[in-house]
Amino acid sequence: MPGRGKKTASSKARPKRGASYLAGRKADGTARRAPTVGRPPKKKNTTTARKRKRKPTSPPWRKAFGRVFYWGMVASLWVGLLGGAGLLLLASDLPDTSTLWEVERQPSITYVDIKGRQIAVRGAAYAPPIQVDELPPHLVDAVLAIEDRRFYYHFGVDPVGLARAMVTNIRKGGVVQGGSTLTQQLAKNLFLTNERTYKRKAQEVLLAFWLESRFSKKEILSLYLNRVYFGRGAWGVEAAAQRYFGKPATDLSLGEAAMIAGLLKAPNRYSPTADLARAERRATVVLDVMVKARKITVQQRDAAFAYPVHVRRSQASPAASYFVDWLAPKVRELSGDVDADLLIETTLDMDNQRAAERAVRMVLDEKAIKRGATQAAMVALDGDGAVRAMAGGLSYARSQFNRATQARRQPGSAFKPFVYLAAIEAGLSPWTVRADAPIRIGDWQPQNYAGKYDGDMPLITALAKSVNTVAVRVAEEVGRDRVARAAHRMGFTSPIALTRSMSLGSNETTLIELTSAYVPFANGGTRAKPFGLVRISTREGDVLWTRNERPANRVLDRRAYDLMNVMLQRVMSDGTGRRARLADRPSAGKTGTTNDFRDAWFAGYSSGHTAGVWVGDDKNRAMKKITGGTLPAQIWHAYMVEALKNIPPIAPAPRGLAAIIARRDVQPQIQARSEAQPAISDPLGDLLGELNE
Repeated sequence: MPGRGKKTASSKARPKRGASYLAGRKADGTARRAPTVGRPPKKKNTTTARKRKRKPTSPPWRKAFGRVFYWGMVASLWVGLLGGAGLLLLASDLPDTSTLWEVERQPSITYVDIKGRQIAVRGAAYAPPIQVDELPPHLVDAVLAIEDRRFYYHFGVDPVGLARAMVTNIRKGGVVQGGSTLTQQLAKNLFLTNERTYKRKAQEVLLAFWLESRFSKKEILSLYLNRVYFGRGAWGVEAAAQRYFGKPATDLSLGEAAMIAGLLKAPNRYSPTADLARAERRATVVLDVMVKARKITVQQRDAAFAYPVHVRRSQASPAASYFVDWLAPKVRELSGDVDADLLIETTLDMDNQRAAERAVRMVLDEKAIKRGATQAAMVALDGDGAVRAMAGGLSYARSQFNRATQARRQPGSAFKPFVYLAAIEAGLSPWTVRADAPIRIGDWQPQNYAGKYDGDMPLITALAKSVNTVAVRVAEEVGRDRVARAAHRMGFTSPIALTRSMSLGSNETTLIELTSAYVPFANGGTRAKPFGLVRISTREGDVLWTRNERPANRVLDRRAYDLMNVMLQRVMSDGTGRRARLADRPSAGKTGTTNDFRDAWFAGYSSGHTAGVWVGDDKNRAMKKITGGTLPAQIWHAYMVEALKNIPPIAPAPRGLAAIIARRDVQPQIQARSEAQPAISDPLGDLLGELNE
């Protein structure tokens, strides 16, 4: 046949019928589906796909919500686990609450002055507990209105109060308002310390929850009012009513209740015995809040304003607390662990104490404060070193820092008497002449306050005018170490560095230390260490400690004592201390001013009474032209006039030739004689010493 044996295109594509052909078929003869490996995918039939019914899909937001919910649950689980672990950790360190109702009365410590008048009562003083139902409703309302207005509506922690406090603090730019509830305050007062930590705050919250779950609101309020501190050693509202008004809490008037409630914010600051005017202003705030909370009417508030509040005045003076704080550590050391009420007899004289406080307040007025004199301190000592008055600052309620005993400052020219004492003991006299002229020690050149030089002058004039160049010249002449030894012998206990400026008072000291070093100039030449304790005994009369009189340690010979008195009296009559001079009796002392007017001092004595005054600023800022001869001298004068009004004049009068030398009309002749004397040789002084023996 034509074409037989010739292969066509179709014959090439047709597979042969054989084993391989049969392998590609199923048993029924249909073709098997070829594997897809290596083959291109078949094109989908879009028409059939459109006809097929589609499954509904979830919107995207539902999927996002599911994810957030899932991870939120996971996070909540972890927060719960970690929070629970934290709570267990905090709870394991919580204090024991089993003794909540047990009140252990602490021994009281009563301080009395030299005449037996009460100065202060320290230690915990509790009155018998009293229940809320026994108290006047206006007292309870006053406390809740000013401390926790939502007390009956919260569960121990007030979210509304916390939010309000947070907003207020943000607006004011600082912490001006707290959010603690009355229950939280009770928890803190009963079980915790005053440390400001997150742990302590968390424990306070836990304890507040515990109190709220364990006690009723009335019981919590009763606990609070019986255990909170109201100042002046009064723990509990009953003790406070007795201490401030001399009556039980059940008899308090509306005005008295407002004053009691006002104490809770700051018991020492708003104490009516410390500052009645401030306490009254605080009570006014409480009454206004009560009106706003609708606890009283406007008419009741006005009636409370019109009704005078009579505070039970203590004989003590508020600033006497500085003195008590100074004694307290020594009292604890000497009395030991005694479970009994103590009576502490001290050296303080309340008449002198009030005189010191009045002098400081009178001189340091608003005009002085505007000039930078924001603080002052004063201490007065008897001839044996007994502290008769101590004012550690303008207000103990505002600041308990004692500037008379704790503040260390440079005394300036108030140190110069010890320079001239060393010179007198080295053989010079008050009329030995030295030059007021420029002096240089290395690269240091001291300047006088007035910025000028007056040439040759006797030492008595140099001290009276507080000339720096002469003091430095004399210190270099007699030796800085000799000056330091003289100061230490007189009463300085602080180290004295032998620097070039040590003669100008560059070494720091305290006011009480400087004042005690002046006492030998007043008492005849014996050292006097300051002290304030006389006797410690129990209320039953058992004496635990008494001061033993020690023999006087003489540190000045008669010649040095006489001549230094002549020089220091001239400071008052013709020198920088003229504003401190007393009209009715001899007086002596020295002013002191440091660089840039940062510190101003006056230390002096009269009639056996020695007092020191410091004026300055706690932040060591410069004052405006305030020297030792201005405000400190005025404070010293005001105090001495009042403190010595019933004491006859007692002058440390020099004997023999010193009495003649002290007269101004013969000084020029004596000065002329002394000008020709060599440096450390003084026949006039030797003659004076012989006549005084």
